[in-house]
Amino acid sequence: MSRKVIITCAITGSVHTPSMSPHLPVTPDEIAKQAIDAANAGASILHLHARDPKTGYPSPDPDVFMQFLPKIKAATNAVINISTGGGMNMNVRDRIRAAREAAPEMASLNMGTMNFGLFPALASRSEWKHDWEPEFLESSRDFVFKNTFSDIETILAELGEANGTRFEFECYDVGHLYTLAHFVDRGLIKGPIFIQFVLGVLGGIGADPDNLAHLKRTADKLFGDQYQFSVLGAGRHQMPLGSMSAAMGGNVRVGLEDNLYIKKGELAPDNASQVRKIREVLDGLSLEIATPDEARAILGLKGGDKVAF
Repeated sequence: MSRKVIITCAITGSVHTPSMSPHLPVTPDEIAKQAIDAANAGASILHLHARDPKTGYPSPDPDVFMQFLPKIKAATNAVINISTGGGMNMNVRDRIRAAREAAPEMASLNMGTMNFGLFPALASRSEWKHDWEPEFLESSRDFVFKNTFSDIETILAELGEANGTRFEFECYDVGHLYTLAHFVDRGLIKGPIFIQFVLGVLGGIGADPDNLAHLKRTADKLFGDQYQFSVLGAGRHQMPLGSMSAAMGGNVRVGLEDNLYIKKGELAPDNASQVRKIREVLDGLSLEIATPDEARAILGLKGGDKVAF
């Protein structure tokens, strides 16, 4: 039977730094253009962070978000998904500022506190465009991404209950699925549930097919048929694990937030190139791509006319 696969594209993130790729979008205009191009290539959900336009440093400033959100909305029908993960050195209040103001259809929600190691990227180069970049990466050696039960309750209340925003629940390890189940049991989260299995981040579960299968089995046990899943494979694992997700009945996530390359040794020229590449895989599996409105129906979203931008 035919089914529709949702493609999420994560446009810029807060993990990679500008020196790692000249194609990483930094300014609002660059983020808007690459997001629009990704949507035109077939992404039905656009996962968005913001950066300081001058330095490329991750920014929580709603004013920066508002320089690209309306442009994307005017040019596409894509679902806008605003990060609540933000970046290092942001507290939970900083991380939810943009989503509180914009009231998007979706927001990401990491389901736990964890080590988040970016420092291995220091070995990839010796020259940097900005002084902050090596310091930022090195600081992750002693960094803990904090998302306690209280933080999660805050995000669910101030974004979900207050604005009708639904969530992409990012699960970096098996324990995060049990945390998600805890909130479901309390009635604070209702289906349809959209889980993003995240594999390959240093501090989380490894990017291994057996691990993905285990995550899927655990989610089946905890949530039955009340959830949809997608897969984020970090770095070179992006396409293999995305392909595996599609074959397992799931959805896919690509984008320069997660992987800067289009193939071994070749930087992706933009986000749209990764969307087109995963579409080739999906076409080969005889799977249809969900339109933005089909994604809204699958995930129970409120609609693009009910956002604040």
